[in-house]
Amino acid sequence: MTTDTFLADCRARLAFDLLSNTWNAVVLWALRDGPTRPVELRERIGGISSKVLTETLRRLQFNGLVTRQAHPGAPPRVEYRLTPLGRTLLAPIDAIGAWAFEHGDEVMAAQEADGAQEGGRSAV
Repeated sequence: MTTDTFLADCRARLAFDLLSNTWNAVVLWALRDGPTRPVELRERIGGISSKVLTETLRRLQFNGLVTRQAHPGAPPRVEYRLTPLGRTLLAPIDAIGAWAFEHGDEVMAAQEADGAQEGGRSAV
């Protein structure tokens, strides 16, 4: 692998795109313990609308990271679970979370220092 692989390799970009969407990683992490209904996911995650959760689950399903299983009955219910491929992202998500826990204060301090220096301009 050359140092330019991340610039030129669409597969590397795909992985970064999958993890760069905040909700993708959060929903994958929330599904780590097994099949979960959307209502339970919203409660576990907090701060996510039904619409955004549905869009995220569809995107993750499209990418082969989660499966949707409908259960007949009254009322019908739906559960989502990680696929084996989706489970492979748990370790990188955990590593990023550990990095954020260890260095989050430093990042926030840098943002505050830059904001004070630039007169409060917003971050990208």
